[in-house]
Amino acid sequence: MFFSANFNFGTVNILGFDIKFSEVMADNDNCGREAACWPFIYEKLYMFIYGFYPREEVWRADVFYGLTALLIVIVRLVRDYKYKNRVILTMIVTYPIISYILIAGGFGLLPVVETHLWGGLLLTLIIASVGIVVSFPIGVVLALGRQSDLRVIKLFSTLFIEFTRGVPLITILFMASFVLPLFLESGTNFDKLLRALIAIALFQAAYFAEVVRGGLQAIPKGQYEAADAIGLSYFQKNALIILPQALKISRPNIVGSSISLFKDSTLVLIIGLMDMLAMVNMTSNDPYWLGRETEGFVFVTIVFWVILYSMSRYSRKLEIRFNTENKN
Repeated sequence: MFFSANFNFGTVNILGFDIKFSEVMADNDNCGREAACWPFIYEKLYMFIYGFYPREEVWRADVFYGLTALLIVIVRLVRDYKYKNRVILTMIVTYPIISYILIAGGFGLLPVVETHLWGGLLLTLIIASVGIVVSFPIGVVLALGRQSDLRVIKLFSTLFIEFTRGVPLITILFMASFVLPLFLESGTNFDKLLRALIAIALFQAAYFAEVVRGGLQAIPKGQYEAADAIGLSYFQKNALIILPQALKISRPNIVGSSISLFKDSTLVLIIGLMDMLAMVNMTSNDPYWLGRETEGFVFVTIVFWVILYSMSRYSRKLEIRFNTENKN
């Protein structure tokens, strides 16, 4: 028995942690210090999930979460459908537009919610998903550019990749948040979250480029020669022959880089964006809940683990499904 949970009717030990559940636990004092105080998480759950998003508009964030889950379900349901590519492409195009209108508002449809009110898990998912989706195609282009026979394109791609990979993400975030505005006209309003998203996307694109380049180098030379022999253009050769094989080879590393980016998204707290990890210190500074950082960090750790482990398992299933090797 490791985990200690105190109830009104007694104590139970499970997994080495102390937890109290009691009807009288309404504040920090009733919890005491001999056990973890999980009512703190319940009390501050709204901030962990939504940040400072207006409560009267929180239904929009809930719809966003629901659409995200629905998107994952639809992708799984249509995998054997004849027109699955069209369905998936339609969702890829419409999902970001609908999500932006829901979360940000505007366009005469919904009240505007400023980005400084976004926070918690909502902001973490937005930063990670936008960073991955935007940086991946840029990374593919950079990888192809580094493999190009045109010296100018190859030089530009190489310089961008090597410079970006040689600089810590936190430095790029500082540059985007504090240095970039110095070069803009006085009075120019360049949203802080947008600056952070651009910085993260460009940073991650350099890492995706190297991952994809590794896949490109693993393609046998005969594949290139065969594509040239049947008269395919450069774009046809890469889109139909080379890239599908390279991306299949690179899939584990692509997922690994995506997981790394998801974790690195917590660095935005340094520039004043209140993501889920930043909410731990924010909520534990409440005078009624002082000293409850441990419970907050444990809760955030569990949420991150569930999301990242799910990504890893889904990647593994894709590898098995698209495995074309002869197992005989």
